[in-house]
Amino acid sequence: MKSSVLFIAGLLLAVAGARAVPPPLSLAEVLRLAAANVDVAVARSGLEAARADILAADHAPLPQLTLKSSQMDLQRGLGPGNLFADKRIDKSLGVDWTWERGGKRELRTAAARAAAQAAARDLDDVRRQQLALAWSASIELATAQQRVEEVGQLKQGADALLAAMRTRHQAGDISTQDLVRAEIETARAGIDLAQADADRRRAGLALARSIGRDADDIRVDASAWPAVAEVAPLDEAGRAAAVARRADVRAAEARVEAAQAQLDGALAARRSDLTWGMSVDHFPGTSSRLVELRLQMPLQLGYAQQGEIGRARAQLQQAQDLAARVRLMAEADLSQAALELQSAARTLAAHESELLPRARQVLAQAELAYRKGAMPLTDLIDARRSLRAAVLDALAAHADQARAAAGWALLTDPEFAKNP
Repeated sequence: MKSSVLFIAGLLLAVAGARAVPPPLSLAEVLRLAAANVDVAVARSGLEAARADILAADHAPLPQLTLKSSQMDLQRGLGPGNLFADKRIDKSLGVDWTWERGGKRELRTAAARAAAQAAARDLDDVRRQQLALAWSASIELATAQQRVEEVGQLKQGADALLAAMRTRHQAGDISTQDLVRAEIETARAGIDLAQADADRRRAGLALARSIGRDADDIRVDASAWPAVAEVAPLDEAGRAAAVARRADVRAAEARVEAAQAQLDGALAARRSDLTWGMSVDHFPGTSSRLVELRLQMPLQLGYAQQGEIGRARAQLQQAQDLAARVRLMAEADLSQAALELQSAARTLAAHESELLPRARQVLAQAELAYRKGAMPLTDLIDARRSLRAAVLDALAAHADQARAAAGWALLTDPEFAKNP
């Protein structure tokens, strides 16, 4: 009975453990989650606020309603009768409205629209940056997972060799010194495996922060590597089009438009606005139908908006300088992305077609020679270390190529950032 209970408890724990391990995330799912993470949500809220600013800017000044009472004679009293109809109080009800001149409303609205366009492009740029970070983190995690597999296979090979050497040592075929060396190499392989697993967990934490998911043993589908792309050199028109599509370039250009509209608005402020007003007065004993008309305007004596205009000019120049800098950085990023992808593709091809196969062949020959007694143990250990280095270098080259492919796609594909 007790054994049955223990068996059922163990089975339940196994099922719970199996459920606790989440399935690996595909690359498409990682990018989808990254495109809707907290940073993107913050940028989207900024866009909504900028669109609300358009509504706030695109309306005329609201009319002002004025209700007042005056001419109250406190020395002789207000007189008998009803407060509103008979007492000697001058009551007034008026409306004032400001007429904006010089197209201030249109310019104010144009500046708000340009700022909203800049916020929209900022949202696209934040989404692109988050996709790049998530892609890089997923590649790092996929590389770490494959590193665990490769190092685990090397560890299994070391364990098998150590078991065989122990058997030979018992038979007196090898020395105790060679057995100790094999044990040291096997222990080192175990340390490498533990370090690889720790690197995998750290990479999982980085990816989880990027996509806003639970970091409990998160995994990705390591088979979904981006394909190696051949980068054709872009002509002048192609480079210009790729740079012009960049979200940060378009955001900077929109800010130049907003700054120009603000400068035009500052210049338009030289034309004074007129405030029209009318009041209807009621004063018992004199008249109940008194009308007052008003016209007000500021007198710009000695000051003609020089401060506002100077600030707007400086802000326009600043926006133009920033736009020029962003464009230069975009051109440099495009050139660097092409070079990195070309270099990464060549490096990966060299590792996969030459270095890694040769290292595996050398180890196979060394193991065969050692079993036949034609090679010392130190040479076999060197061959294993060479294979380990070749495997890790190949994985690093694969990761570099995948990151370069991601960077190139994000810079040259106008639809990728919107539909990853």
